[in-house]
Amino acid sequence: MTDPEPTLLPVQRREKVLAELRARGTLRVADVARALGVSTVTMRRDIAQLADEGVIERVHGGIRLPRGTVPVVDTSASAADEAATALESDETDLAPVGMVVPSLDYYWPQIIRGARDAAPAAGVRIVLRGSSYVDIGDLRRQTEWLLEHAEIQGLLIAPPTSGEAADELIGWLAALPIPVTFVERSATFGPFHEHVESVTTDHMFGAGLAVRHLVAEGHRRIGLLASSTSPTTRAVRRGWLDATEQCGLDAEAVSNAIIPDYRDSGWSARLDEFLDDCIATGTSALLVHSDREALSLVGRCQERGIRVPDDLAVVAYDDEVAGLADPALTAVRPAKLTLGQTAVELLAKRMRDGADRPVHRVQISPRLMIRASSTRA
Repeated sequence: MTDPEPTLLPVQRREKVLAELRARGTLRVADVARALGVSTVTMRRDIAQLADEGVIERVHGGIRLPRGTVPVVDTSASAADEAATALESDETDLAPVGMVVPSLDYYWPQIIRGARDAAPAAGVRIVLRGSSYVDIGDLRRQTEWLLEHAEIQGLLIAPPTSGEAADELIGWLAALPIPVTFVERSATFGPFHEHVESVTTDHMFGAGLAVRHLVAEGHRRIGLLASSTSPTTRAVRRGWLDATEQCGLDAEAVSNAIIPDYRDSGWSARLDEFLDDCIATGTSALLVHSDREALSLVGRCQERGIRVPDDLAVVAYDDEVAGLADPALTAVRPAKLTLGQTAVELLAKRMRDGADRPVHRVQISPRLMIRASSTRA
């Protein structure tokens, strides 16, 4: 495909694509669009229809005939060279998708990696921006920049979801002229409480895994310690409460606290108060959100002569660095790579299918990684 074609009807363009594929076996999307004189967005619509009809397959950076189809191959040197490079990644050919995350150094790097790994096969490329957990103004500015300067065609984002300002932000995001998928957040908007498309970890289930593991280890007084600054805390606490009730335990009789972030100046004092309460209530096991708080707690236990797990069993939540502790911490591990991959795939399908596609809300179950901090010898 060399000189640009005169303006063609969609059906004519698709016939041209099929003719070239039968001759060459593989093609790059950017080359096809250039040869036909259309944008890559237009070309992708044609390709999406051909793929839905089963007459072509989309692969990394290009398209090919379905497996088992025998092409009429042009054996010239130039054709062989083009076919050899057909599957090479050409990011300029991929639709730009914005990704705005609240942290670039904890929890989120694996989600970002999962999204980037899945992006080429989904026909998109990730344009990453870091924001914060609470700065709504910055998050909106980052999104506006991506819309104006990166010309994104879809958005993956993890916004705050509680409070009047967050409600306003969610309404604004839902009204954007591009598809939006929330990552590790779920929300509704508008007078009818319509759902925003989302991919989340089932944190309630994860907390229940921890409680049931500790019950199986013989514990009947299982407490909770969590950070007040994490948006995950609410779901973890709800899961802890549900599981303790289902296991016939008394959540009111054990230590249960939502305290400042471990970096807060009042953390050490509150931690000592909490450990004093654990001793007073006979709390023998804890679910701690997150890893950083759990490591800090175990360190303070060692300083005070509280043995882990003999005196106090500990299960962390996040499994970012829990396995590096001494003793190694049992931890609930969200499937972060899968979360990022699934978010990209969901957004790409929405970009392809448009408003006719039903809103999807995907929940992914975490796993329990059992280590020394919760098991008695």
